[in-house]
Amino acid sequence: MPAKKSVLPSRRKKKDPVLDRWAKEYARALIVTAHPDDAEFLCGGTIAMLCDLGLEVTLCVATSGDKGTRDFTIRQQELAAWREAETRAACRVLGVRHTIFWGMPDGFLEEGHELRGMVVRLIRTLKPDLMISWDGFRAGFNHTDHRVIGRAVRDALYPAAHDPHYYAQLAEQGIGPHRTAEVLMAGAQDPDYHVDVEPYLERKAEAIACHASQVDNRTKDEILNTWLQAGKRNRERRKQTGFDHAESFRRIEFRRPAGAPGTPPAKRAR
Repeated sequence: MPAKKSVLPSRRKKKDPVLDRWAKEYARALIVTAHPDDAEFLCGGTIAMLCDLGLEVTLCVATSGDKGTRDFTIRQQELAAWREAETRAACRVLGVRHTIFWGMPDGFLEEGHELRGMVVRLIRTLKPDLMISWDGFRAGFNHTDHRVIGRAVRDALYPAAHDPHYYAQLAEQGIGPHRTAEVLMAGAQDPDYHVDVEPYLERKAEAIACHASQVDNRTKDEILNTWLQAGKRNRERRKQTGFDHAESFRRIEFRRPAGAPGTPPAKRAR
C-alpha cells in the first residue's frame, strides 16, 4: 500500500489548469526511464502526486542498472536483482501500480527502430494519457542511456505510436494506435513547467532511500533534511520555479483530434 500523503505545507496559491486536467481528465500515466533509480530522483514527487490524483501509474525501466556500483566484488547479475528489488520497494512507497523491467545492459542502450518499437508497443498497449521520460535532446554532458531512452520515447510518441502505418505488425496483433495527450521531459536544459512537490517530499525521500545501493544507505530523514536545508538557501531556484521544492520539466502537448487514429473516446470529467 502507498504511504499516506505528507502533511508538509504547500506554497501553491492559485489553481493550476494543468494539474486540474490531470485530476479530472487523465486515467493513466507511464514513466519510461533508463536506470532503476532515475524516476525517483527525477520525478518521485510528481509520481506520488499522480498516484494520489487517482491515475494508474506504470514505471518501465529499460536497463538493469548492472553497472551502478563501485563495488568490484559484486556480480552484475546480483546487482541487477538487487536494484530491481529496490525499485519495486520504492514504487510501493510512491503508489506506482505496475513495474516493467526490460533488463537491458546498463550503458548499452542503442537508438534505433528496435528500441523505438518497444516504446511504441508499450504506449499502444497501456494507452497512457501522460508520459514522463528524460529529455534526450538537451545540450551538454549527459549519460548515453538517458539520451537514448529520452529520444526513443519522444520519437515513439510522435508520430509512430498513433500512426497505424508505423510498426504495422502491432495492428495485426490487435494492438492499435494510441495518442498520448502530453509528455514531461525531465532533466531539460530550459524547463517550462514546474511541479510543487513540497507536499510529497517525505514520500520521495523514502522512495530514494529504498535505493540503498545508490545512496550509501542514507536514511529517509537524512535525505529529507538535506533537501529542506538546500531549499531554504536556494533563492535562485525558488525564483525560477515559484516553489521551495519543485520538479521541473519541458512539457509538450499533442493534439488528439476527434475521430483520428489513436484518439481515445471523449471522457467525462471525474
